[in-house]
Amino acid sequence: MNSLHLELIEEEIKTFTNDLPQSPAHLYDPIRYTMNIGGKRMRPVLVLSGASLFSDDIQAALPAAVGIELFHNFTLLHDDIMDMAPLRRGQPTVYKKWNPNIAILSGDAMFAESLRLMAKSPHNALPRILESFTKAALEVCEGQQMDMDFEQQACVTIPEYIRMIELKTAVLLAASLEIGAYCGGAYSTDAHKLYEFGRNIGIAFQLQDDILDVYGDPEKFGKQVGGDIVSNKKTYLLISALQQADGYLKEELLNWMQAGADQAVDKVSGVKEVYNRLHIREQAEAEMKKYYDVAMQSLLSVGADEKKLAGIRAFADALMVREQ
Repeated sequence: MNSLHLELIEEEIKTFTNDLPQSPAHLYDPIRYTMNIGGKRMRPVLVLSGASLFSDDIQAALPAAVGIELFHNFTLLHDDIMDMAPLRRGQPTVYKKWNPNIAILSGDAMFAESLRLMAKSPHNALPRILESFTKAALEVCEGQQMDMDFEQQACVTIPEYIRMIELKTAVLLAASLEIGAYCGGAYSTDAHKLYEFGRNIGIAFQLQDDILDVYGDPEKFGKQVGGDIVSNKKTYLLISALQQADGYLKEELLNWMQAGADQAVDKVSGVKEVYNRLHIREQAEAEMKKYYDVAMQSLLSVGADEKKLAGIRAFADALMVREQ
């Protein structure tokens, strides 16, 4: 991750939170709290990275970068309510610290602020920037709804799952790069190639997340391994196993899916054994590599300085080379 870009973003976020009104406190304090408890800042860094490919002056992209981060955190506020999650980044979630109604309204205010900041982008590119942002914002909502629907669906196909993670995760990474490119003065053709890079690397990133949830080292992965298995979350691995298992293996997998939380350790071990016998990990890794390779083809076709493109490729590789 570009340390200079990250430093600029943190300074801009600090300025933004300091400038928020003091009243009503229950509207603005949760925004300050949310934006100041950290995060990877992956999306705003991508905005500045996209801009830097086409311009040495990235100041014009800073409002959009903070706007993207505001929007992302707004979605997390509402996701935490839907998931009834008590913690976010090791801290109490907004709805737990205050209450759900405050979290909903503060989230709405964050969305409004993200649009206001996005509108500060370079005037000549503003229609394309707003189109990209609002399209991605709606698609993120579509992806979240699909994910919620999957919880009630007995059968989810691999294409449906890929589409869900594309909408829920990948499109905002893609839009971040595209918006940054427009802020830097890129032509639509290059901006779209960057979008395609971000979309495909985002899908690959989520597929890797699915793999690491089962096979990762919890100390290096950053969260408890096997959580998706315990909750019967329909990931690429589970969907593939349900489609391919038959006879005894299918019965064993379905039995483990009925196991309760008191059998969590055995459940993770049992489902993992089914995956191993079906070679599900290898299939998931091949699918991940397919999207990674397509992403790189898009990136290498962008008409920008090769050294700058190498910086974005290094960033993408750092995302993909997480400890297992």
